[in-house]
Amino acid sequence: MKWDGRSSKGATASFAQLECSAMPNPPSLSPKQREAALEKAAAARRVRAETKDQLKMGLVSFDELLRLADSDDLVGKMKTLTALESMPKIGKVKARRLMAEVGIAESRRLKGLGENQRDQLVAFFAS
Repeated sequence: MKWDGRSSKGATASFAQLECSAMPNPPSLSPKQREAALEKAAAARRVRAETKDQLKMGLVSFDELLRLADSDDLVGKMKTLTALESMPKIGKVKARRLMAEVGIAESRRLKGLGENQRDQLVAFFAS
């Protein structure tokens, strides 16, 4: 059956209606505001990179990372998958498998983990 341009409720969808729903432009920033935002973003990336390096070297345990994520928003916004991949002896495949076993979405950030998810991850790395 060929689509006749009507939705399931019988209303006709026109191309002009679809065009109007385009995403709005981002707010225009002054050069100083833009520079400040870029510096802030670079600092956040730097903090997350340092945290990942500390995880890789074994200087920070996963339990300590979760406590740090609660107190530091920059660390809390790190993706859980990235943090797991940074742990020693955990690669991309094991990290994804562990997240699936615990029931964590790949897009979940450290600060957004539930208590049961946190407990299961801490128990995994404690053993």
